[in-house]
Amino acid sequence: MKATTPASRNSVDTAGSRTATASALRRKLGLAVMAVAASLALPAQAEQTADWPTKPIRLIVTGPAGGTADTLARLLAEGMQQELKQPVIVESKAGASGAIGIQDLKSHGKNGYTFLVIQDGALSEAPLAQKVSFDPFKDLTPLAQLTRTGLVMVANKDLPFQTLPEFISYARQQRDGVDFASYATGLKGHTSGMLLGQLAKINMRHVGYKGSPPALVDLMGGHVPVMFDGVTTSLPLIRSGKIKALAVVYPSRLQTLPEVPTFTELGYPQLSKPGWFAVWSHPQTPAAIQQKLRDVALAHFRKESVLKQLATVGMEPGQPLTTAEMTADLKEASRKQAALLKSIGYKPEN
Repeated sequence: MKATTPASRNSVDTAGSRTATASALRRKLGLAVMAVAASLALPAQAEQTADWPTKPIRLIVTGPAGGTADTLARLLAEGMQQELKQPVIVESKAGASGAIGIQDLKSHGKNGYTFLVIQDGALSEAPLAQKVSFDPFKDLTPLAQLTRTGLVMVANKDLPFQTLPEFISYARQQRDGVDFASYATGLKGHTSGMLLGQLAKINMRHVGYKGSPPALVDLMGGHVPVMFDGVTTSLPLIRSGKIKALAVVYPSRLQTLPEVPTFTELGYPQLSKPGWFAVWSHPQTPAAIQQKLRDVALAHFRKESVLKQLATVGMEPGQPLTTAEMTADLKEASRKQAALLKSIGYKPEN
């Protein structure tokens, strides 16, 4: 084996030093190029955010036209158009307990021109009841709570009961149990009926619909006897005498239905948690746009004219919770819902 002389070692060391120096220079040059690119991109992005919006905005709802989410989205769209000076298009993406609308937001919401109005249960309840293609705590961001509301248990007006205790007595006499409708599988309108069945020891059989309007049509037609529905969609029919209200799922009596008792009053405090609707964004929507839309939404839903409209449809204004607070509420609700589903032996539907 040939020995390496001091001269040859010096040559190797010098060559290695030159190689290392060249590599270091390339790394520094690459970092410099990236820094320049970033410095050029940031002002452009800031300029785009400052100019937002420069074109129409889509506002997705996950129920049919005329449903609760649709009603709230149109109220929000009115405020956005006034403040942002751009058209706001409300689009219905009904079905799959909100998953279709959420997928639309995932696909198109990064640039700040697609947002979503949906109820909390689509994130805290539906993923526990069926397979979904989204992560409720990572794939979308709650910006502003628009309203708080409860559910109302309503019945066909011609059935031989007027109160919840009378309905329970009626249900126990039905050999095959009693059907009940809900506006979506896996959400609170569904699980409330299941929980009542367990608590009252009656056989409640679920019939799911894609939104409240078609379910209410079947309720009035006598195809299903009872339903757990959002107050917004049932209220006009209750007031006109086309259906009757038995009880509300809410901590206190609703101002718009003061004569209807709560489930807590009737001995079922487990049926009392309010729900809420919010406007949501894609998590990668620029933070400045998220903040701007949050400010617009909260301000609009505090206007006296909007509060009056909310009162007429049985809703209370939402609370000014932060994104972190709303996310924490969703996680806690999801934990409780999981325990509820387990306690009533719920088996997910396909």
